[in-house]
Amino acid sequence: MKKLILLAAAVLFSAGLLNAQTLGKDARYCNPLPMEIGQGSASGDVSVFQWEGKYYMFCTGGGAWVSSDMLNWEYHYVAGVPVAPDVCPYNGKFYMTGNSMNVWVADNPLGPYTVLGQWKGTPDREHGWSQGFDPHIYVDENNQPYLFWPGMAISGIYSVKLDPNDITQFVGPITHHFSFNPDHVWERQGEQNEFPDVAWIEGPWIYKHNGTYYLQYSASGTQWRTYAEGYYKSKNVQGPYEYASNNPLLRRTEGIVTGPAHGSMVTGPDGNIWQFYTVVLRSGGRRIGMDRVTVDKDGNLVCNVTDTPQWAPGVVKDPTKGDSGSLIVSIGKTTRSTGGGSPGAAKVASSEKPGRGPEYALDNSTATWWEPADDDANPTLTISLSPAVDRDRVQTFKIDGSRLLFGGGGRGFGFGGGATALPIYKYKIEVSMDGENFTTVLDTSNNKVPRNVIFDEIPPVECRFVRLTMLDWPKNSPLSILDFSVFGKATGYSPSQVPVPTPKKMN
Repeated sequence: MKKLILLAAAVLFSAGLLNAQTLGKDARYCNPLPMEIGQGSASGDVSVFQWEGKYYMFCTGGGAWVSSDMLNWEYHYVAGVPVAPDVCPYNGKFYMTGNSMNVWVADNPLGPYTVLGQWKGTPDREHGWSQGFDPHIYVDENNQPYLFWPGMAISGIYSVKLDPNDITQFVGPITHHFSFNPDHVWERQGEQNEFPDVAWIEGPWIYKHNGTYYLQYSASGTQWRTYAEGYYKSKNVQGPYEYASNNPLLRRTEGIVTGPAHGSMVTGPDGNIWQFYTVVLRSGGRRIGMDRVTVDKDGNLVCNVTDTPQWAPGVVKDPTKGDSGSLIVSIGKTTRSTGGGSPGAAKVASSEKPGRGPEYALDNSTATWWEPADDDANPTLTISLSPAVDRDRVQTFKIDGSRLLFGGGGRGFGFGGGATALPIYKYKIEVSMDGENFTTVLDTSNNKVPRNVIFDEIPPVECRFVRLTMLDWPKNSPLSILDFSVFGKATGYSPSQVPVPTPKKMN
């Protein structure tokens, strides 16, 4: 019998039906992605392609990021990366386009890139052309290249066939695939999509799966948290394309990950489809997100935008079982109470500037942030995961990870570079059961990697209190923490502060 049980378990596991992942051992990722920063930063408009076993990411902000597992990304300086870059491998060369009339070419994905020339046979504004805005080169299975681009504002998406012997040359008729449709409410501009006649259609990307071409596009504009991603589908690369019934594909307006759009789809190292996208921070910056894509029985794409830890590519066979189960357990935990103490009896933070209190690092929003006093050498933020009132049972939690988002930068079109100090942050995280005696569970005092988003795995540990202590940060600007999230699950409770009477048995 025991052998039969083990055999059945092995069959279920190989089919991806059993979740055998282990927290603290199997790799996870968390959005926004913790991208390394150099002379460029990953600031949206993300384009990812695979070449010879590695994945190459280009973004607005300059530079490139390289990974073999889509989990660990290494920054590489690449000169001359334009806004909204798109790099396409074709016939042994690498062609870079962006918001420019120029086309660049290189023998290596990381350059150096030189100007090959400008687009030839350029259409006029009647065909939506405006200085090469958000162009995307797609090479079909027969090695025929095509160019897709958005017109200005409500014009929609266009495409044209390119000359295989001169990729800068347009050949054949220009196809207009679709325009802004005010009946698609999510395409409208505004924080509530309240502008019925205004939109900004942009960021086309083509992905083919099981004989269907999926044409992605973004709408409402990157200045809105309603920025979202939709798609059309067709059996032919130049259409006609049909609007997908489950649009939008990506949309989220609340929480840490908002405005998910202008991205790219790629087949991951696990054979599944992965979506990369821009994250619009409500404070004005932009970051990068990624999530798994599935295809339903009707051939529609499905993607759940996440902001909690997920299993990394290759960890879970079944793409519908990607969630590691950890929740954000720190939202709104701005009071610190111990045992018989009253809520708020102790300070949450060691210091704060007026209007920049610690509650803003715990409010699940990037519109606000905590900023300690300039003379606070080692700012601390202490949170109670169970800020009980008199009649509550005091909950305990097992935490397993944390995320830090640091402020700085404007709209997010690149890191300042030059004399600006790279954002190297050092800190430690401690836990406690009583709010008095703390144990260190994470120490990054030796960190040398510059990032403005950091996700840390923490060996699962039970606690009631979590304390963040900042050890070092770039001193050329004030320290601002947009978000400090602690991940985990509730595990139990201690006795109620007020004894709960035992119910009497009924005769």
